[in-house]
Amino acid sequence: MAHRSKRLNALGSKVDPTITYALPDAVKMLKEFNNTKFDQSVEIVIRLGIDPKQAEQIVRGSIVLPNGIGKSLRVVVFAKGDLAEQAKAAGAEEVGAEDLAKKIKDGWTDFDVCIAAPDMMGLVGPLGRVLGPRGLMPSPRAGTVTPDIGRTVKEYKAGKVEFRNDAGGNVHAVVGKLSFDAGKLVENIQSFLNHIGSIKPGGVKGNYVRGCSISATMSPGIRVAAA
Repeated sequence: MAHRSKRLNALGSKVDPTITYALPDAVKMLKEFNNTKFDQSVEIVIRLGIDPKQAEQIVRGSIVLPNGIGKSLRVVVFAKGDLAEQAKAAGAEEVGAEDLAKKIKDGWTDFDVCIAAPDMMGLVGPLGRVLGPRGLMPSPRAGTVTPDIGRTVKEYKAGKVEFRNDAGGNVHAVVGKLSFDAGKLVENIQSFLNHIGSIKPGGVKGNYVRGCSISATMSPGIRVAAA
């Protein structure tokens, strides 16, 4: 059984696990847990009524939250020519082709997002063994294989969020920092919830969103009304 610190137990005693809180109330409570020396990330977990074993019921994608997530992501880009110049101008940390592929093949993965121009996928594909397990493999569905390199880099630098349901049918995502104004956190979380609701797979029967909670890096979870 996982050991919970005295601090976490004390915070947990302030949350009634039988209550589903309205989003503004949940955020207000969460911000009261801001008693660490670092700025904690705020995360959301949504339990979905999907069958994760069915490919047509996979829930994945990306979203640019209205107020960002309080972190500028480290972005690398596979591109050549004009697209490479666009990536550099948009702030990508590293841009390349064969040279970048070799660096990653040799084990370098010190970045948060990997974006590729469509004509680079022949080069990127063999890197799946390195990038895939780390969730860094470019994908058209996630929007990281795209001809619109400049815009996509800017979105990720601003804090674009990628998500994909896990084996239990849950979606996890970072939606901001605990230092954010409460109104901005509410706006980010509601935007994420709205987006998840808008991409409900057609084959899902019954309740789609079955539960939702928010938490900070070092706080207990708070159940939230997802409507």
